[in-house]
Amino acid sequence: MPPPPVPPLATGPTTWPPRHWVPVPGSPGFHPEGPTEITTRLRPVRTRHPARTSAAIACLVLGLGLIGGAAAGSWLADGSAAVAPAVATDYDGVRPLWHTVPVDELFPPTLKGTGAGPGGADRVWKRVGVAPDGTCAEALDPLLARVVRPVGCVRALRATYTDATSSSVTTVGMLFTQADRQVMATLRGRFAQENLGERADLMPRAYPVPETAAQGFGDKQRASWTISVLSDAPVIVYAVSGFADGRTVADPSPAAEATVAGAASAPAQAGLGHEAKGLADGVERALRGSAATSAGKPG
Repeated sequence: MPPPPVPPLATGPTTWPPRHWVPVPGSPGFHPEGPTEITTRLRPVRTRHPARTSAAIACLVLGLGLIGGAAAGSWLADGSAAVAPAVATDYDGVRPLWHTVPVDELFPPTLKGTGAGPGGADRVWKRVGVAPDGTCAEALDPLLARVVRPVGCVRALRATYTDATSSSVTTVGMLFTQADRQVMATLRGRFAQENLGERADLMPRAYPVPETAAQGFGDKQRASWTISVLSDAPVIVYAVSGFADGRTVADPSPAAEATVAGAASAPAQAGLGHEAKGLADGVERALRGSAATSAGKPG
C-alpha cells in the first residue's frame, strides 16, 4: 500500500510570510522569476555594507557544531585548503548568500573527504555540472515540495558530482528559505519525529548533466538520499545518489539506513548512502565556510 498523504504541519504559521520574517531587500520572493543562466556567480553580487559586515564577523566567530559533520571526516575543498569548520552566523545574513557567493565556493569543483566512505575509506568527488538557480518545485518531488512549503523557498541551488571512478553520481542541493528560526525548528522537529527523511516518496530530484557520467541520472535512478533541515540557518541541505551506468533502482534506501554497518541493500553495498551523506555534509560545511569568508571581505 502507498504511504499515507503527508498532513500539514501541526504548528507554525498557516499563512505566508511568517509574522517574524523580514524580507531581504532585492529578494526574488517566494516564486521568483527571471534569468537563470549559469555564470561564474549564481546571481550578481550586491553591494555589501561595512556595518553589516562587521556585525556578521562578530557573529561568525562564535561557532556551532556541524550537524552530522563529524561523520564526514576532514574536508578539503579543491584539494588544497581545509574547508572552514562549522561557524555561526547571524541567521538572516545567510539568506542572501545564494546570490552573493561564487558558485565555486558553494559547490567546490573538487571535494575530498578523509574517512567519508564505507569502512572509513577516503573519498574524492568531482563536480560535473551546476544547475541554474531555480525554485524548490524544480528540485523536489511534489510531495516533498509540499512538506517544505511552510518554510518558503527563496531559491534552490543544485550541483551534481561523480566519484573518482565515475561509477556513482550524486546531486547535492541547498534550499534557501524565508522562514524564521521557530518555523525552521518546527520543520526540523517534524522530519525527526515522523522519519520523513526516510520515506522514498519524499526524495529530492536528481540533476542530470548531458555528456557526463550523470547524463542518465533521473528519478528512476535515485538510490540513496539524505535531507537536513538546519536549525541555525534558513537552509535545507540535501543529496541524492545513484549509479552512473543509468540502472534503475527499485528499492532506494535512505542514507541513514544505507550507511549502517552490515546493511545489505544494493545502495548500501555500493556505498551510495555514504556518497549522499558525505557530499551533503561537505557542501553544508562549504556553505558555512563561505559565510565566514564573505563576511571577512571588504564591502
